Amino acid sequence: MIYDLSPPISPELAVWPGDTPPSREVLTEIDDGDNIRLSTLRATVHLGAHADAPNHYTASGVSIDKVALEPYLGPAQVIRLACEPASTIRPDQLPPIDAPRLLIDTGTFADPNRWTDDFAVPAPETIDFLAAAGVMLIGLDSPSVDPAKSKDLPAHQRLAANNMANLEGLALAHVPEGVYQLSALPLPLVGFDGSPVRAVLFSPPT
Repeated sequence: MIYDLSPPISPELAVWPGDTPPSREVLTEIDDGDNIRLSTLRATVHLGAHADAPNHYTASGVSIDKVALEPYLGPAQVIRLACEPASTIRPDQLPPIDAPRLLIDTGTFADPNRWTDDFAVPAPETIDFLAAAGVMLIGLDSPSVDPAKSKDLPAHQRLAANNMANLEGLALAHVPEGVYQLSALPLPLVGFDGSPVRAVLFSPPT
Protein backbone atom coordinates (compact mmCIF):
# COMPACT_ATOMS: atom_id res chain seq x y z
CA MET A 1 0.00 0.00 0.00
CA ILE A 2 1.27 3.45 -0.98
CA TYR A 3 -0.30 6.61 0.49
CA ASP A 4 0.16 9.73 -1.59
CA LEU A 5 0.49 12.79 0.68
CA SER A 6 0.84 15.41 -2.08
CA PRO A 7 -2.31 17.33 -3.06
CA PRO A 8 -2.83 17.59 -6.84
CA ILE A 9 -1.16 20.68 -8.28
CA SER A 10 -3.58 22.76 -10.32
CA PRO A 11 -4.58 26.44 -10.54
CA GLU A 12 -7.16 25.67 -7.82
CA LEU A 13 -4.50 24.73 -5.25
CA ALA A 14 -4.43 27.30 -2.45
CA VAL A 15 -1.15 29.09 -1.82
CA TRP A 16 -0.13 31.56 0.84
CA PRO A 17 -1.86 34.91 0.20
CA GLY A 18 0.37 37.00 -2.04
CA ASP A 19 2.41 34.01 -3.22
CA THR A 20 2.39 32.67 -6.79
CA PRO A 21 -0.31 30.10 -7.61
CA PRO A 22 0.52 27.35 -10.11
CA SER A 23 -0.12 28.06 -13.78
CA ARG A 24 0.77 26.23 -16.99
CA GLU A 25 1.84 27.84 -20.24
CA VAL A 26 1.63 25.51 -23.23
CA LEU A 27 4.55 26.12 -25.61
CA THR A 28 3.82 23.43 -28.20
CA GLU A 29 0.80 21.15 -28.57
CA ILE A 30 0.44 17.82 -30.40
CA ASP A 31 -3.25 18.52 -31.00
CA ASP A 32 -2.21 21.65 -32.92
CA GLY A 33 0.16 19.76 -35.18
CA ASP A 34 3.39 20.03 -33.20
CA ASN A 35 5.54 16.92 -32.82
CA ILE A 36 5.64 17.22 -29.00
CA ARG A 37 3.65 18.69 -26.15
CA LEU A 38 5.75 21.11 -24.10
CA SER A 39 4.73 23.34 -21.22
CA THR A 40 6.14 25.72 -18.62
CA LEU A 41 5.23 25.72 -14.92
CA ARG A 42 5.12 28.98 -12.98
CA ALA A 43 4.53 28.68 -9.23
CA THR A 44 5.85 29.31 -5.76
CA VAL A 45 8.25 26.67 -4.48
CA HIS A 46 6.09 26.51 -1.34
CA LEU A 47 3.48 24.63 -3.32
CA GLY A 48 1.14 22.05 -1.79
CA ALA A 49 3.26 19.41 -0.07
CA HIS A 50 6.62 21.11 0.26
CA ALA A 51 9.84 21.35 2.23
CA ASP A 52 11.14 24.61 3.64
CA ALA A 53 14.83 25.39 3.34
CA PRO A 54 16.57 27.01 6.33
CA ASN A 55 17.20 30.14 4.23
CA HIS A 56 13.41 30.60 4.09
CA TYR A 57 13.39 31.70 7.74
CA THR A 58 17.00 32.41 8.79
CA ALA A 59 19.49 34.80 7.21
CA SER A 60 22.36 32.32 7.55
CA GLY A 61 20.41 29.21 6.55
CA VAL A 62 21.30 27.04 3.58
CA SER A 63 19.20 26.82 0.42
CA ILE A 64 17.17 23.74 -0.44
CA ASP A 65 19.87 22.28 -2.73
CA LYS A 66 22.22 22.09 0.25
CA VAL A 67 20.00 20.41 2.84
CA ALA A 68 20.74 16.87 3.97
CA LEU A 69 18.37 14.34 2.39
CA GLU A 70 18.26 11.88 5.29
CA PRO A 71 15.39 13.60 7.14
CA TYR A 72 13.09 13.19 4.12
CA LEU A 73 13.61 9.45 3.70
CA GLY A 74 12.95 6.75 6.29
CA PRO A 75 10.61 5.65 9.10
CA ALA A 76 7.82 8.11 9.88
CA GLN A 77 4.98 8.04 12.38
CA VAL A 78 1.54 9.40 11.46
CA ILE A 79 -0.59 10.69 14.33
CA ARG A 80 -4.01 12.30 14.34
CA LEU A 81 -4.85 15.03 16.86
CA ALA A 82 -8.25 16.57 17.58
CA CYS A 83 -7.05 20.14 17.19
CA GLU A 84 -9.25 23.17 17.53
CA PRO A 85 -8.91 25.85 14.85
CA ALA A 86 -6.04 28.26 15.50
CA SER A 87 -4.83 26.11 18.39
CA THR A 88 -1.28 25.34 19.49
CA ILE A 89 -0.03 21.77 19.82
CA ARG A 90 1.63 21.18 23.19
CA PRO A 91 4.01 18.34 24.07
CA ASP A 92 1.47 16.74 26.44
CA GLN A 93 -0.93 16.25 23.50
CA LEU A 94 1.48 13.93 21.72
CA PRO A 95 1.44 10.13 21.99
CA PRO A 96 4.65 8.15 22.50
CA ILE A 97 7.09 8.87 19.69
CA ASP A 98 7.94 5.73 17.70
CA ALA A 99 9.90 7.08 14.72
CA PRO A 100 12.44 9.83 13.95
CA ARG A 101 9.95 11.57 11.64
CA LEU A 102 6.55 12.72 12.89
CA LEU A 103 3.63 13.61 10.61
CA ILE A 104 0.68 15.29 12.34
CA ASP A 105 -2.83 15.36 10.91
CA THR A 106 -4.38 18.33 12.72
CA GLY A 107 -7.60 18.33 10.69
CA THR A 108 -7.49 22.14 10.54
CA PHE A 109 -6.55 22.52 6.87
CA ALA A 110 -8.77 19.85 5.34
CA ASP A 111 -9.20 21.30 1.84
CA PRO A 112 -5.92 22.17 0.06
CA ASN A 113 -7.89 24.17 -2.51
CA ARG A 114 -9.41 26.53 0.06
CA TRP A 115 -7.19 28.92 2.00
CA THR A 116 -7.90 29.35 5.71
CA ASP A 117 -5.60 30.97 8.25
CA ASP A 118 -6.93 29.27 11.41
CA PHE A 119 -4.80 26.12 11.15
CA ALA A 120 -3.20 24.50 14.20
CA VAL A 121 0.57 24.74 14.71
CA PRO A 122 3.12 23.25 17.10
CA ALA A 123 4.29 25.37 20.02
CA PRO A 124 8.01 26.21 19.95
CA GLU A 125 8.50 24.02 23.03
CA THR A 126 6.92 21.15 21.12
CA ILE A 127 9.67 21.44 18.50
CA ASP A 128 12.26 21.30 21.30
CA PHE A 129 10.48 18.32 22.87
CA LEU A 130 10.48 16.41 19.60
CA ALA A 131 14.14 17.21 18.95
CA ALA A 132 15.02 15.86 22.40
CA ALA A 133 13.06 12.70 21.53
CA GLY A 134 15.22 12.18 18.43
CA VAL A 135 12.80 13.50 15.82
CA MET A 136 14.61 14.93 12.78
CA LEU A 137 11.55 15.98 10.75
CA ILE A 138 8.06 17.23 11.54
CA GLY A 139 5.34 17.28 8.92
CA LEU A 140 1.89 18.89 9.05
CA ASP A 141 -1.30 19.05 7.01
CA SER A 142 -1.27 22.83 7.57
CA PRO A 143 0.66 25.28 5.34
CA SER A 144 3.05 26.41 8.08
CA VAL A 145 4.47 25.41 11.45
CA ASP A 146 3.77 28.96 12.62
CA PRO A 147 0.49 30.91 12.75
CA ALA A 148 -0.50 32.75 9.60
CA LYS A 149 -0.02 36.17 11.19
CA SER A 150 3.28 35.38 12.90
CA LYS A 151 6.23 37.60 12.00
CA ASP A 152 8.93 36.24 14.31
CA LEU A 153 8.21 32.59 13.34
CA PRO A 154 9.13 31.00 16.68
CA ALA A 155 8.51 27.39 15.62
CA HIS A 156 10.59 27.85 12.48
CA GLN A 157 13.36 29.34 14.62
CA ARG A 158 13.31 26.29 16.88
CA LEU A 159 13.58 24.07 13.80
CA ALA A 160 16.73 26.00 12.88
CA ALA A 161 18.13 25.80 16.42
CA ASN A 162 17.56 22.03 16.53
CA ASN A 163 18.68 21.37 12.93
CA MET A 164 15.29 19.81 12.15
CA ALA A 165 13.55 19.59 8.79
CA ASN A 166 9.89 20.21 8.12
CA LEU A 167 7.21 19.37 5.59
CA GLU A 168 4.05 21.44 5.18
CA GLY A 169 0.82 21.05 3.23
CA LEU A 170 0.64 17.26 3.50
CA ALA A 171 -2.58 15.37 2.77
CA LEU A 172 -2.88 13.07 5.79
CA ALA A 173 -6.59 12.63 6.44
CA HIS A 174 -6.78 9.35 4.51
CA VAL A 175 -3.76 7.76 6.22
CA PRO A 176 -4.31 5.46 9.23
CA GLU A 177 -2.13 6.22 12.23
CA GLY A 178 1.01 4.15 12.44
CA VAL A 179 4.64 3.90 11.38
CA TYR A 180 5.53 3.81 7.68
CA GLN A 181 8.43 4.53 5.39
CA LEU A 182 8.46 8.12 4.11
CA SER A 183 9.86 9.40 0.83
CA ALA A 184 9.53 13.17 0.36
CA LEU A 185 12.71 14.36 -1.32
CA PRO A 186 13.04 18.04 -2.25
CA LEU A 187 14.41 19.07 -5.64
CA PRO A 188 17.98 20.49 -5.76
CA LEU A 189 16.80 23.99 -6.71
CA VAL A 190 20.00 26.02 -6.40
CA GLY A 191 19.61 29.00 -4.09
CA PHE A 192 15.89 28.44 -3.51
CA ASP A 193 14.09 28.68 -0.15
CA GLY A 194 11.99 25.53 -0.54
CA SER A 195 10.79 22.86 -2.90
CA PRO A 196 7.62 20.96 -3.72
CA VAL A 197 7.88 17.26 -2.84
CA ARG A 198 6.04 14.15 -3.96
CA ALA A 199 5.50 12.81 -0.47
CA VAL A 200 4.50 9.17 -0.15
CA LEU A 201 4.23 6.69 2.69
CA PHE A 202 4.58 2.96 2.24
CA SER A 203 4.90 -0.05 4.48
CA PRO A 204 8.20 -1.95 4.37
CA PRO A 205 8.07 -5.50 3.00
CA THR A 206 7.50 -8.18 5.64
